[in-house]
Amino acid sequence: MQNKRFIVFDVETPNRYNNRMSAIGIAVVEDGMIVNEYYSLVDPEQPFDYFNTRLTGISEETVMGAPTFPELWARIEPLFSSGLLVAHNAVFDMGVLKKCLRDYGIDWRPYVRYICTVQMGRRLLPGISHKLNDMCEHYGICLNHHQADSDSRACAEILLHYLKAGADVRQYIRTCSLNK
Repeated sequence: MQNKRFIVFDVETPNRYNNRMSAIGIAVVEDGMIVNEYYSLVDPEQPFDYFNTRLTGISEETVMGAPTFPELWARIEPLFSSGLLVAHNAVFDMGVLKKCLRDYGIDWRPYVRYICTVQMGRRLLPGISHKLNDMCEHYGICLNHHQADSDSRACAEILLHYLKAGADVRQYIRTCSLNK
Protein backbone atom coordinates (compact mmCIF):
# COMPACT_ATOMS: atom_id res chain seq x y z
CA MET A 1 0.00 0.00 0.00
CA GLN A 2 1.34 3.43 -0.98
CA ASN A 3 1.66 6.20 1.60
CA LYS A 4 -1.12 8.71 1.13
CA ARG A 5 0.29 11.69 3.06
CA PHE A 6 3.66 13.31 2.44
CA ILE A 7 5.17 16.21 4.37
CA VAL A 8 7.46 17.89 1.84
CA PHE A 9 9.82 20.40 3.40
CA ASP A 10 12.74 22.65 2.61
CA VAL A 11 14.96 24.65 4.93
CA GLU A 12 17.24 27.62 4.46
CA THR A 13 20.23 28.09 6.75
CA PRO A 14 21.95 31.20 8.09
CA ASN A 15 25.54 30.05 7.74
CA ARG A 16 27.98 27.36 6.60
CA TYR A 17 27.47 25.21 9.70
CA ASN A 18 24.03 24.04 8.52
CA ASN A 19 22.91 23.38 12.08
CA ARG A 20 20.15 26.01 12.28
CA MET A 21 17.25 27.10 10.10
CA SER A 22 16.52 30.63 8.99
CA ALA A 23 13.35 29.59 7.11
CA ILE A 24 11.22 26.52 6.50
CA GLY A 25 8.66 25.75 3.84
CA ILE A 26 6.26 22.82 4.05
CA ALA A 27 3.86 21.46 1.43
CA VAL A 28 1.47 18.68 2.42
CA VAL A 29 0.63 16.18 -0.32
CA GLU A 30 -2.39 13.99 0.21
CA ASP A 31 -4.19 11.72 -2.26
CA GLY A 32 -2.26 13.09 -5.23
CA MET A 33 -2.52 16.83 -4.56
CA ILE A 34 -1.04 19.62 -2.47
CA VAL A 35 -3.59 20.23 0.25
CA ASN A 36 -1.77 22.59 2.61
CA GLU A 37 1.30 24.81 2.71
CA TYR A 38 3.16 26.45 5.57
CA TYR A 39 6.06 28.91 5.66
CA SER A 40 7.94 30.58 8.47
CA LEU A 41 11.10 32.51 9.00
CA VAL A 42 13.10 31.16 11.94
CA ASP A 43 15.39 33.05 14.30
CA PRO A 44 18.48 30.81 14.23
CA GLU A 45 20.05 32.55 17.22
CA GLN A 46 23.33 32.47 15.27
CA PRO A 47 25.15 34.88 12.97
CA PHE A 48 24.45 34.93 9.25
CA ASP A 49 27.15 34.38 6.64
CA TYR A 50 27.23 36.83 3.75
CA PHE A 51 26.94 33.94 1.26
CA ASN A 52 23.73 32.60 2.84
CA THR A 53 22.16 36.04 3.06
CA ARG A 54 22.95 36.71 -0.61
CA LEU A 55 21.56 33.30 -1.61
CA THR A 56 18.31 33.44 0.37
CA GLY A 57 17.76 37.14 1.04
CA ILE A 58 17.37 36.30 4.73
CA SER A 59 19.42 38.23 7.32
CA GLU A 60 19.49 39.04 11.04
CA GLU A 61 17.08 41.92 10.33
CA THR A 62 14.71 39.70 8.35
CA VAL A 63 14.28 37.19 11.20
CA MET A 64 13.79 39.80 13.95
CA GLY A 65 10.67 38.72 15.82
CA ALA A 66 10.52 35.32 14.07
CA PRO A 67 10.09 32.24 16.27
CA THR A 68 13.14 30.30 17.40
CA PHE A 69 13.30 26.65 16.39
CA PRO A 70 11.78 25.36 19.68
CA GLU A 71 8.88 27.82 19.34
CA LEU A 72 8.39 26.82 15.71
CA TRP A 73 8.71 23.10 16.46
CA ALA A 74 5.77 23.31 18.88
CA ARG A 75 3.66 24.46 15.89
CA ILE A 76 4.98 22.15 13.16
CA GLU A 77 5.66 18.91 15.05
CA PRO A 78 2.07 17.67 14.64
CA LEU A 79 2.43 18.26 10.90
CA PHE A 80 5.81 16.48 10.74
CA SER A 81 4.33 13.56 12.67
CA SER A 82 1.39 13.21 10.29
CA GLY A 83 3.07 11.74 7.21
CA LEU A 84 6.20 10.58 5.41
CA LEU A 85 8.84 13.32 5.18
CA VAL A 86 10.10 14.28 1.73
CA ALA A 87 12.82 16.69 0.62
CA HIS A 88 14.89 17.41 -2.47
CA ASN A 89 18.46 16.48 -1.52
CA ALA A 90 17.02 15.19 1.74
CA VAL A 91 20.40 14.48 3.34
CA PHE A 92 20.83 18.25 3.72
CA ASP A 93 17.35 19.08 5.03
CA MET A 94 17.19 16.01 7.30
CA GLY A 95 20.65 16.89 8.64
CA VAL A 96 19.59 20.42 9.53
CA LEU A 97 16.40 19.14 11.19
CA LYS A 98 18.38 16.55 13.15
CA LYS A 99 20.94 19.13 14.34
CA CYS A 100 18.21 21.58 15.40
CA LEU A 101 16.42 18.90 17.40
CA ARG A 102 19.68 17.72 18.99
CA ASP A 103 21.13 21.15 19.76
CA TYR A 104 17.92 22.39 21.36
CA GLY A 105 17.46 19.15 23.33
CA ILE A 106 14.13 18.34 21.70
CA ASP A 107 13.23 14.66 21.93
CA TRP A 108 10.96 13.77 19.03
CA ARG A 109 11.59 10.23 17.80
CA PRO A 110 14.58 7.89 17.72
CA TYR A 111 14.38 7.76 13.92
CA VAL A 112 12.28 9.13 11.08
CA ARG A 113 11.43 7.77 7.64
CA TYR A 114 11.84 9.98 4.59
CA ILE A 115 12.16 10.09 0.80
CA CYS A 116 14.66 12.08 -1.22
CA THR A 117 13.29 13.26 -4.57
CA VAL A 118 16.85 13.60 -5.94
CA GLN A 119 17.57 9.92 -5.28
CA MET A 120 14.14 8.96 -6.53
CA GLY A 121 14.61 10.99 -9.72
CA ARG A 122 18.04 9.56 -10.44
CA ARG A 123 16.51 6.09 -10.61
CA LEU A 124 13.35 7.11 -12.46
CA LEU A 125 14.97 9.53 -14.93
CA PRO A 126 18.63 8.58 -15.36
CA GLY A 127 20.94 10.68 -17.45
CA ILE A 128 19.56 14.14 -16.62
CA SER A 129 20.42 16.71 -13.96
CA HIS A 130 18.37 16.44 -10.79
CA LYS A 131 19.14 19.87 -9.37
CA LEU A 132 15.91 21.47 -8.22
CA ASN A 133 16.02 24.27 -10.79
CA ASP A 134 16.76 21.80 -13.61
CA MET A 135 13.89 19.51 -12.58
CA CYS A 136 11.54 22.48 -12.40
CA GLU A 137 12.59 23.49 -15.90
CA HIS A 138 12.08 19.88 -17.07
CA TYR A 139 8.52 19.77 -15.69
CA GLY A 140 7.59 23.43 -16.25
CA ILE A 141 7.28 24.15 -12.53
CA CYS A 142 7.56 27.77 -11.33
CA LEU A 143 10.46 28.25 -8.91
CA ASN A 144 11.82 31.11 -6.85
CA HIS A 145 14.94 29.14 -5.92
CA HIS A 146 16.37 29.24 -2.39
CA GLN A 147 13.06 30.44 -0.99
CA ALA A 148 11.86 27.68 1.33
CA ASP A 149 8.18 28.00 0.44
CA SER A 150 8.84 27.89 -3.31
CA ASP A 151 11.40 25.08 -2.98
CA SER A 152 9.08 22.90 -0.86
CA ARG A 153 6.18 23.42 -3.27
CA ALA A 154 8.42 22.61 -6.26
CA CYS A 155 9.64 19.43 -4.55
CA ALA A 156 6.02 18.46 -3.87
CA GLU A 157 5.14 19.00 -7.53
CA ILE A 158 8.12 16.88 -8.61
CA LEU A 159 6.97 14.13 -6.24
CA LEU A 160 3.49 14.32 -7.76
CA HIS A 161 4.96 13.89 -11.25
CA TYR A 162 6.76 10.75 -10.07
CA LEU A 163 3.63 9.38 -8.40
CA LYS A 164 1.48 10.07 -11.47
CA ALA A 165 4.06 8.21 -13.57
CA GLY A 166 3.48 5.16 -11.34
CA ALA A 167 6.50 5.31 -9.03
CA ASP A 168 6.18 3.10 -5.96
CA VAL A 169 7.53 5.24 -3.12
CA ARG A 170 8.08 2.24 -0.85
CA GLN A 171 11.36 1.39 -2.56
CA TYR A 172 12.69 4.92 -1.95
CA ILE A 173 12.00 5.19 1.78
CA ARG A 174 15.10 5.74 3.92
CA THR A 175 15.56 6.05 7.66
CA CYS A 176 17.38 8.82 9.52
CA SER A 177 18.46 8.20 13.10
CA LEU A 178 17.76 11.24 15.25
CA ASN A 179 19.66 9.96 18.29
CA LYS A 180 23.22 10.05 16.97
